[in-house]
Amino acid sequence: MIRKYSFILFVAAISLISCISSKKVSAQTTSLKETFKNDFLIGVAINVQQIEEKDAAADVLIKQQFNAVTPENIMKAEVIEPKWNTFNFDLADKLVAFAQKNNIKVNGHTLIWHSQLPAFMRHMQSADSVKQYFENHITTVASRYDGKVYSWDVVNEALNEDGTLRKSIFLDKLGDDYVVEAFRLAQKAAPHTKLYYNDYNIEQPKKRAGAIALIKKIQAAGVRIDGVGIQGHWRAYNLPLNDIEESIKEFSALGIEVAFTELDLSVLPSPFEKVTADVSTTAKSDSTMNPYKNGLPDSVAQMQAKAYADLFKLLLKYKKNVSRVTFWGVNDAQSWLNNFPIRGRTDYPLFFDRNFKPKPAFYSVIATKEK
Repeated sequence: MIRKYSFILFVAAISLISCISSKKVSAQTTSLKETFKNDFLIGVAINVQQIEEKDAAADVLIKQQFNAVTPENIMKAEVIEPKWNTFNFDLADKLVAFAQKNNIKVNGHTLIWHSQLPAFMRHMQSADSVKQYFENHITTVASRYDGKVYSWDVVNEALNEDGTLRKSIFLDKLGDDYVVEAFRLAQKAAPHTKLYYNDYNIEQPKKRAGAIALIKKIQAAGVRIDGVGIQGHWRAYNLPLNDIEESIKEFSALGIEVAFTELDLSVLPSPFEKVTADVSTTAKSDSTMNPYKNGLPDSVAQMQAKAYADLFKLLLKYKKNVSRVTFWGVNDAQSWLNNFPIRGRTDYPLFFDRNFKPKPAFYSVIATKEK
């Protein structure tokens, strides 16, 4: 009798373990791209190691979870045209091949940006030389990947916080119409690729108004612009949902798509009153600015999970207008926020932790579709 009872307990235990294991597998294979396949693309920014498939853990996650990728740096001008009219397409070609092999769409980032320019541009003095670079760079790069790249961030971060055009070599040498001309050139070079304007804080009223004016100017010139990219570098504890909703409505009213292109929700305090993603901004190190260096408290993880869920509920409400949601990094270790605006901090802004395991935010967002 005892032996029979023990056997029954043993079988029950095996069944329980099997059930738990099955749930674990199910949780691990829950896919963002499948969950939102009828709503919008789910993208991620990837680095060189990931493009070359040298990061095994990231490789599994990218293929399992995402159906769009944006290169962190390899399509920026300093990498793809390091010397005058000398292009290095090696990594960009590898990115396109990786995407094609895995049925993933590529967002090219970026054709024109005031930052990370080739070193030779520091010595340019004349408007003619800048114009020659501008036209040749856009035409050469965009035409090479026409139809292979799903979308381009044609111009990146051209606006100040008040909505005026940011001071840059392009504004200085080419004038107020340089953004329109960038789209005109991209339209001609890449007729089969979607064209976006991309910026941070354009959900904020003043900068949003500047972006709307810029988009209307492009449209009035008879030039194609397909969408706007709102970067989405926000704080989990202060998510501007009302501004985000207004921006979706106002940009959509222009007849263009809205994408969230560089999403991450920081849990760290900011040394600045206003949110910024200007890469040139720095701040002094302070222990109060790095409170979670030994790990993320569960209460903070749950707060972040709620913020992400609230955001995705809003995006689902406007899914007809939202084309893509891209996270800026595969996991927390990869995030640029670990070094911005203070170097050496430990931030936790993404869905996957430093061991590539899903965080509460991942499950809270999946749950927005299950209700």
